[in-house]
Amino acid sequence: MKKRQNVTIKGTKDGLVLLLDDLCSYDELKRELDLKLSANTRTEDERHLISVKLEAGNRYLTEEQREELKELVRQKKNLVVDTIVSNVLTKEEADRLRAENEVVTVSKIVRSGQVLKVSGDLLLIGDVNPGGTVVAGGNIFVMGALKGIAHAGCFGNNQAVIAASNMRPSQIRIHDSLHPAQDFVPAEDKHEMECAYIDENRQIKIDRLQALIKIRPNLTRLEGGH
Repeated sequence: MKKRQNVTIKGTKDGLVLLLDDLCSYDELKRELDLKLSANTRTEDERHLISVKLEAGNRYLTEEQREELKELVRQKKNLVVDTIVSNVLTKEEADRLRAENEVVTVSKIVRSGQVLKVSGDLLLIGDVNPGGTVVAGGNIFVMGALKGIAHAGCFGNNQAVIAASNMRPSQIRIHDSLHPAQDFVPAEDKHEMECAYIDENRQIKIDRLQALIKIRPNLTRLEGGH
């Protein structure tokens, strides 16, 4: 009977992918990984680093185990771990992902000196007064006047958008892009919602809300994927 392989090595244009069996013991996995890497390590040019991706399947790896595997790979001269992928999420990771995808609805006026911050999308039913600040990991929708500061995509989401019934901000940020007040021309005579987003030139652009249908077609998230 053929012995089950605990480690399978695949070469790609980007480096090596190591498929790690998720049924064997961790110690067995480490032993086989050490043996196979020792047999397959290239020694002809140690100056050229080879990127390694570890795929752990349904195995949960602690931080200590991740560091052990990284160190084991690093010992093979010209190999370096780029990423470790596991299908298993910790409770903390699951809670963070849930929070980042949650829409938080708040009914209030954000006054001068106040900061309202959420991990996911923010739906504010009320105004953001001058000196007030709203911050979100996702999108920001203000059903009122936005006259203060709004920062969407604060955790690195450059696809986030900001929309307001009355768009007159003192400052807008999306991820690390800035649209200061002096660059914004308020439309006093307009009565339609406007939105802000990062365009293909990595500049924040202000447009009619209807533009989001084409610019961010994946913005709508309905139950069941419909």
